[in-house]
Amino acid sequence: MTQATELATAAGSADPRVGLRAALALRRLAEQLERLQVENARHQGWSWQEIAAALDVTKQAVHKKYSATMPPQEG
Repeated sequence: MTQATELATAAGSADPRVGLRAALALRRLAEQLERLQVENARHQGWSWQEIAAALDVTKQAVHKKYSATMPPQEG
């Protein structure tokens, strides 16, 4: 079983301490995955608008969240 699967199972625990800790770990994992894929998209030449559409957020939201920490886009 993968760590993500184990966390998802734990998130449904009847014990709030277990469930909340698992929810926190899943949220952190999701943030890491999103950042990785935003960086990947920028390296492949995606615009902020394209990334925003894929994430179902506004261009301004995704730009504000990631632009300061992203390496400059080549080209």
